[in-house]
Amino acid sequence: MTAIEVDQWSGELDRLHARFADRFTRSEPRRRARQYLSGLVAGLDRKNGWTLAEQAGDLSPDGMQRLLRWADWDIDAVRDEVRDYVIGHLGDQNGVLIIDDTGFLKKGVKSAGVARQYSGTAGRIENCQIGVFLAYRSTRGHALIDRQLYLPAAWTDDRDRCRAAGVPDEVGFATKVQMAREMLQRAFAAGVAAAWVTMDEAYGQSKSLRVWLEDHDQAHVVATRCNDDVVTTSMGRARVDELIASLPGRAWSRISAGLGAHGPREYWWARVPIRVFWRPGRGHWLLARRNMSTGELAYYVCYGPRKTRLMDLARIAGTRWAVEECFQQAKGQAGLDEYQVRDWRAWYAHITLSMAAYAWLVVARTLTGQQQTAAGTT
Repeated sequence: MTAIEVDQWSGELDRLHARFADRFTRSEPRRRARQYLSGLVAGLDRKNGWTLAEQAGDLSPDGMQRLLRWADWDIDAVRDEVRDYVIGHLGDQNGVLIIDDTGFLKKGVKSAGVARQYSGTAGRIENCQIGVFLAYRSTRGHALIDRQLYLPAAWTDDRDRCRAAGVPDEVGFATKVQMAREMLQRAFAAGVAAAWVTMDEAYGQSKSLRVWLEDHDQAHVVATRCNDDVVTTSMGRARVDELIASLPGRAWSRISAGLGAHGPREYWWARVPIRVFWRPGRGHWLLARRNMSTGELAYYVCYGPRKTRLMDLARIAGTRWAVEECFQQAKGQAGLDEYQVRDWRAWYAHITLSMAAYAWLVVARTLTGQQQTAAGTT
């Protein structure tokens, strides 16, 4: 977003800030939160305590550090306001909830949750923090609506280390799958308009998560590993790769999973019914995607309305790219990964405000597009 657009939509940022202004007990942190949001979207080369303070006219980063570490405001309530703001502007009944995680490279061993662990961002094992996120995607746009910081067992087994990083004593170990379920549960409880849920195989291979989604009658298209097994329509069990390999060539259709940076993202797609007993009006399928150039295969376990078409499942599977774009844009444009804090609370404070700033950017673009469309039709 250009500087002109940022100025043009400052009023919209004011409206977003006003949504959660009463979550701050004092005027000073309330005002500083507005300054923090402005700094995050100001196009600074770096977005840390010093640069954000300078942008706000402060002589030191002390005020910004207080906002993140000690100021009295309800961070989770602000998170919920950001979610409601996103859904209010982007929500529709065909929306998709997307689970994924991203890494934040860090030095040292004191930042909450930091460890040598696999980071999809880096594509290798690095010293980093891992945040698990929930994104929302509709035809109007996509944004991040929830987040949790993953704590490896090496952290939760060492309560002194946790206390030094500000991790509350009641926070125990939780797998990333458990975090995904908690965030989805919050979205369901809030009545988020979403027809489908999707996620990559790190989460989708969890049978317990798939059962939980089905128990909530939540339609889903979730990736799984090639050696996962499923119940077939003949009441047996089969590996997903073997089940797909048995399909005839005519079972495959060339379908676009949506527009990408270089045009339609076309693949070969096929599906096969699975499971014996289907709920009235519901169906279960194993979906496969084959790369048109390399022949590489990806597999998905699906549950949804019985009349769901192959092209519908392919479209839902293809929406997962939206969360990757959220991470890329939120880091590049809203400072998601540019923080200089170590403790638990400050991580949540910064990430929540960055999510708010990114949500504003997405909504501002959407409103701009709507205005331009309206102007073009008059």
